[in-house]
Amino acid sequence: MKHHLYILTGASRGMGLAMAEQLLQAGHALLCISRNANPALESAAQKAAVPLTQWTHDLADGTGAAARLSDWLAGQNPDDLASVSLINNAGVIPPILPVSQSQPADLAWALRVGLEAPMALCAAFLRATQSWTLPRKVLNISSGLGRYPMASQAGYCAAKAGMDHFTRCMALDEALQDHGARVCSLAPGVIDTDMQVQMRGAAGEAFPDQAKFLQLKANGQLSSAPQAAAQVLAFLARPDFGEQAVADVRG
Repeated sequence: MKHHLYILTGASRGMGLAMAEQLLQAGHALLCISRNANPALESAAQKAAVPLTQWTHDLADGTGAAARLSDWLAGQNPDDLASVSLINNAGVIPPILPVSQSQPADLAWALRVGLEAPMALCAAFLRATQSWTLPRKVLNISSGLGRYPMASQAGYCAAKAGMDHFTRCMALDEALQDHGARVCSLAPGVIDTDMQVQMRGAAGEAFPDQAKFLQLKANGQLSSAPQAAAQVLAFLARPDFGEQAVADVRG
């Protein structure tokens, strides 16, 4: 029986882990790329009898991850697949500081993980599967901060804004192909993850918007990781996925 193959980055915690857990369904196979493997996810996959591969790879090395993915996809038989999807979920927030106080290495790290690696993985994925006639999808997990500027968030905002725009370009490229992939850069809403903890714990004098994040938590306005994951995966499954190159899960 043919199966749906999912390739997911940043799957060891937060919304990425929740997505991985929810993808452990009959008829699916899953490749996760994260800095750390998750033993509990492996156990859950065995229990669900779903093929799971976990790579431990730091996405600061996007070129290496892309080369590894390209080689791996070359070994897959498209005749065994019903569809294939790449979900670029991994991202990092550098120290929350104005640009004038930021270390260049921290800014470079945020862009390598949040922008360079997704671009490299998209390029490898699309090239390796270009001759496949089955449905192909690319889902890039963006953020409202890619569309709205925020003080002391230049590195993260720039990575997500870049993700949105390269996805627009990628959509134009794929529209010219006979069996082009459907692609979308999707903002998943405001989620109660480690990133939110990082923002709430930032020094108020360095982060003027800290109070907003404290208020979101206090007022119960944050989605849980499983809730957000379910919304994102439902969006990926929509028949009109890819009609908008840049979208928000909230509509």
